[in-house]
Amino acid sequence: MHLPPIRQQGILIRRYKRFLADISLADGTELTVHCPNSGAMRGCSAPGSPVVISKSNNAKRRYAWTLEMVQENGVWIGVNTGLTNKLVHEALRNGVIAAFGPIQSIQPEVKVSDQSRLDFLLQTEGGPVYVEAKNCSLVEGGRVLFPDAVTTRGTRHLHELARLIDQETRAAVLFCVQRADGRCFAPARRIDPLYAATLAEVRRQGVQVLAYRAVVNPDEIRIVSSVRICPSRPEA
Repeated sequence: MHLPPIRQQGILIRRYKRFLADISLADGTELTVHCPNSGAMRGCSAPGSPVVISKSNNAKRRYAWTLEMVQENGVWIGVNTGLTNKLVHEALRNGVIAAFGPIQSIQPEVKVSDQSRLDFLLQTEGGPVYVEAKNCSLVEGGRVLFPDAVTTRGTRHLHELARLIDQETRAAVLFCVQRADGRCFAPARRIDPLYAATLAEVRRQGVQVLAYRAVVNPDEIRIVSSVRICPSRPEA
């Protein structure tokens, strides 16, 4: 997936109010940009970090520029969570995500209860598969971690996935890792112990737990390969 054609690199001054960031450009100009990430952005929001921003062609937007990625220790990290489902959809369509077998159709944004929608319903040769995709931007101790903040919504999605499983229907949670480092994926037990415990519970009930890595650079973001799941560890 290529980023919007109008892009600039800059330096992060600060991220604040969850959805705003101030950026300094090379010529000294300072911009306030939209930060499309509701998480804590642990490890990818330090002042002074290099960033890439893109310009929207929507004239009605209050902030024309969007924060797309942040560099930490030389690694570009995709922080625009609005791209996650597009990246996963692209990888499913192109066969990069092959864990579900041949896919006949992909239906996005499927309502499964009064409170919840899940990201995808796949029709496969093996039957229907519900998939919820989550963006991962945090790496600690060589492991990719999710979430980076407590997520009651994410925990609810896990319960919904488990509820939908039957003899014909499968369900999966897929973690999209938008950075090149991190040797394996683990739930962030220290940050959200309930989410970590629920993930382990629904995995025992048959929910697939998958992680896939995207290459991230100032020109494009693209899912390329699977990431193994870390062995269980109490301090995760």
